[in-house]
Amino acid sequence: MADVVQYKMERMLHELDDLEKRGLFSHQEIEEIVKQRRKFEYRLKRPRPLKQDFVAYIDYEKSLDSLRLLRKKALMKKTGDRKLKKSVSDYAGVSRIIDIYRLATRRFKGDIELWFQYLEFCRDRRNGRMKKALAQAIRFHPKVPGVWIYAAAWEFDNNLNAAAARALMHSGLRACPTSEDLWVEYLRMELTYLNKLKARKVVLGEDKGTLAHSGKNAKEEQWRNENKELFMALDDKREDDKLSNLHDGDSKERLDLFREQGLSVLQTVYSGSIKALPSSFSLRTQFLEILEATNLAHSEDMRNEILADMKRDFSKEPKYWDWLARQEVIDLNNPESTEGVTADQLSRAIQKFRLAILKWKVYPQSLFAPILQSKKKWHKFWNYPSECPF
Repeated sequence: MADVVQYKMERMLHELDDLEKRGLFSHQEIEEIVKQRRKFEYRLKRPRPLKQDFVAYIDYEKSLDSLRLLRKKALMKKTGDRKLKKSVSDYAGVSRIIDIYRLATRRFKGDIELWFQYLEFCRDRRNGRMKKALAQAIRFHPKVPGVWIYAAAWEFDNNLNAAAARALMHSGLRACPTSEDLWVEYLRMELTYLNKLKARKVVLGEDKGTLAHSGKNAKEEQWRNENKELFMALDDKREDDKLSNLHDGDSKERLDLFREQGLSVLQTVYSGSIKALPSSFSLRTQFLEILEATNLAHSEDMRNEILADMKRDFSKEPKYWDWLARQEVIDLNNPESTEGVTADQLSRAIQKFRLAILKWKVYPQSLFAPILQSKKKWHKFWNYPSECPF
């Protein structure tokens, strides 16, 4: 044990010498760093090291590296050198933290919290081990939906690799087909990708409402201005209108194409999700929220289809009628508030409850509870709605 620890300490010599030569740490501080690191290394070499030993070592190294960065910035400001040449001490700290995380996750493979801390550190520092760490996390935790979502989000947002993100989501859905979060995040990712494609068209001036390319080039425009007496104003206006209508039509077709693609994606993901999770009510409501937040083609038809499926599958469950009544009185800006509810909204909500009780014999736990906790009070409520506290 002592030989291994001594070998590791000797490998730190170049880093420690560099810290002292650059004036970032004094000789006494270097001695204290050596003392602390030796103590942590001995802890990790015990027959059964604790998770706290690894975490404490990582926290110490993070604090030390943060202090090094602060002192480096102060030194750069003092000397006026804005681009201080990087050396071994700039990389050694992060490399050591990565190694400790690697040892910790090898020792505690089942600790998902530790894995996410490892992944977050690699992402924040943009370290090259991120891909390997993600692959190992997926290997040891294939049934954790959050790992697949994290990996896909990293590929999509950081690497800008939509194909890899989609492949990860597909693998995640095969491994965890009953995860609501995976289905919802997959749909969000696909719609975000379509939105990015549309934004790219906007930037290139190929879509409506952008710096669209003119139908005439600069030379033609200049020649027409110099010889405008040769053309009748009416003809020129008609030609301009024709070109404008042509561009507007093309832009509208492109916009409709994106909306159609978005609807197709939503329909595909929705059909797959309800097959995997036929009894999930919250999944349907989340799909409705996404549909209402996006501008898709035939969105009203899709909304009616989802509502019809919900009525078919959940009409005998109180939560469905509770949700249906909430939609009549809910404030989208403040869903938890019941202030400002009009008499007309309240009447429509009561009709939903009336239908639930009379036809389906269901007594929802509504947002008007807890005053409505018995069948007698329910009947009194819809017969005398003025007694409602809202």
